[in-house]
Amino acid sequence: MRLNDLIKGIEVKELIGSSNLNINDFHFDSRKIKNNDLFIAITGTILDGNKYINDAIENGASVIVCNKLPDNLDNNLTYVQLSSDLREALAIISKNFYNNPSSKLKLIGVTGTNGKTSVVSLLHQLFSQFGYKCGLISTVENLVYNQKIKSTHTTPDPKQINFLLNEMIKNECEYCFMEVSSHAVDQKRIHFLEFDIAVFTNISHDHLDYHKNFENYLNAKKLFFDNLNEEAEALVNKDDKRSSFILQNTKAKKKNFSLKSFSDFKCKIIESDLNGMLLSIDNNEVWVKLTGMFNAYNLLAVYSVAVLLEEVTHDILQAMSLISPAEGRFETFKNNKDNVCVLDYAHTEDALRNVISTINSIKKNNQNLITVFGCGGGRDKLKRPLMTRVAYDLSSKIILTSDNPRNEPIEEIISDMLKGIENDDHAKVLIINDREQAIKTAFAIAQTSDIILIAGKGHEKFQEINGEKMPFDDKEKILELINQNIK
Repeated sequence: MRLNDLIKGIEVKELIGSSNLNINDFHFDSRKIKNNDLFIAITGTILDGNKYINDAIENGASVIVCNKLPDNLDNNLTYVQLSSDLREALAIISKNFYNNPSSKLKLIGVTGTNGKTSVVSLLHQLFSQFGYKCGLISTVENLVYNQKIKSTHTTPDPKQINFLLNEMIKNECEYCFMEVSSHAVDQKRIHFLEFDIAVFTNISHDHLDYHKNFENYLNAKKLFFDNLNEEAEALVNKDDKRSSFILQNTKAKKKNFSLKSFSDFKCKIIESDLNGMLLSIDNNEVWVKLTGMFNAYNLLAVYSVAVLLEEVTHDILQAMSLISPAEGRFETFKNNKDNVCVLDYAHTEDALRNVISTINSIKKNNQNLITVFGCGGGRDKLKRPLMTRVAYDLSSKIILTSDNPRNEPIEEIISDMLKGIENDDHAKVLIINDREQAIKTAFAIAQTSDIILIAGKGHEKFQEINGEKMPFDDKEKILELINQNIK
């Protein structure tokens, strides 16, 4: 693409060299640069892109986009100096390079502390059942129609997003369902994407290691809605007390859903067990394979989006009765001792409370609940004691273990977790640092019909320990133990 076309829409402070160049590709990682590529010298949370300009030039860059010009300029190169945010420039360049792919399909973005992965995955299942070719951008995986592409972030960088959307266009996808994280909004990864519908599920304490305080976290979620255009639909969970704040400055058409208050889309749980729920949605009854109030909210969000996309109510409900939980989201397994093991990604205080409360609302008085969980290292430390408090109060026994300790000693993480119950009797608390041993212990001590909850990692296939990602899959461990038990 011509450089002039690539930087169209960017306010340039100074351009040194020729703008009439053909650019093969663009990167903000100097290691990926090849001949006739453009390098964007972005300063990230850890690395300063300006320090890698020379590396990019050595690798073949013909254009450098930066805020600060290098002291020594190469006469054979073109320098584009900007006074604006380079992250915003990356979003514009990405959109231009891939010919604005978000304008060529229906793009639905879902944000919130909990429920993002479930809602986009359920929407993808639903619309695929309707016969549409669909794309998915999520924590678990990225899908271009039926082609899986590994996911490394909840929401990828602008180049990867636009690449994926362009691949979806090539594969004739009509819809893309996409998770939108607070990091992505703050870092302008979704800037200049044309969303048709934005969904807000809920907000609670999370990611304060990055955002520093709850206000910043909330404002990042709100900014997603602030940037919507007049043609978009803004759909929020009215039962979340901050939903009105989220909608405060949006230009989009406002819609809401709820279980507890008057709203555009309404749902009621009629009955539920570990196999599913009978719901009344807008006065229509439907049996679904998912269970729990949090899943009722997720399914209502899915239903609401489908109605806004003008699908027929009867068809929506019929398809909803067939869809299954997203991987690692309240997945259930059973052994021959009638133990039910629930696998869930819950890694916040609110999510853990939702999952345990759901189990407690279904289980019988003679059934114990054993909860196995940990907290990630190098992340929000404030939620550690809060999660332990919830698990302690609502479980029969808890096993504290490792999650992704990263570069933090597991002993320090568990010490933080124990602060939530420091004045309580620890008789029902076990501490087993090794996650595999913790899961095995939960199965070993479970009596007939007891329920085991393995929380925190869900779909993840690794444990991050001392900067290294070690293979580890909760689901695989659970299935191994069940198979041993059967034999």
